[in-house]
Amino acid sequence: MAQQHIVIVNTGCANISSVRFALERLGVQVTISDDAMVIQSADKVFLPGVGTAAAAMQSITNKGLIEVVQGLTQPVLGVCLGMQLMVNTSQESQSGNIDCLKLMPGQVERMQVGDLRLPHMGWNTVAPVDDNPLFKGIPSQSYFYFVHSFCIAVGEQTLATCDYGKSFSAAIHHNNFYGVQFHPERSGDAGARLLKNFVDYV
Repeated sequence: MAQQHIVIVNTGCANISSVRFALERLGVQVTISDDAMVIQSADKVFLPGVGTAAAAMQSITNKGLIEVVQGLTQPVLGVCLGMQLMVNTSQESQSGNIDCLKLMPGQVERMQVGDLRLPHMGWNTVAPVDDNPLFKGIPSQSYFYFVHSFCIAVGEQTLATCDYGKSFSAAIHHNNFYGVQFHPERSGDAGARLLKNFVDYV
């Protein structure tokens, strides 16, 4: 297979380097960029994110990248907050809903976990609900690493689920856009396989 042009969108968030290093460990060459032409010319695009939706959307807006991302037709993988930014809105702000990238239906909501601790942090099992190349060769109930207090409910866009207090979307998919709530770059062999699947098979 010819070397693909893989681009990580420089959203200004802190987990960009860890995603890059995880891909480089797999022998994948990557470019980190906030240049529209570089992003648009990629074979595959990663949209990473940690922190708050408001700060990330402000950074993406300041870089003039909202319409760039919305217009991408190649496969795009959102990671953690990057996944949450893919839906319509986020309830993360107490002053009202935050507009996200509107790449697929859905809303980010605070997790309802009863007596369990927030954030949901650590290893938990993930169950794919559909036969999708992103989870090729990854057994159902494999463990992935999570750090989050907000989630997207299970819906039509759900590709995999996880349970913490109640079931939520561990992965989502709509057209060419994919997202994972967990951190594949911190999820050992299963996470490495998922990253490789996205690069090689999606």
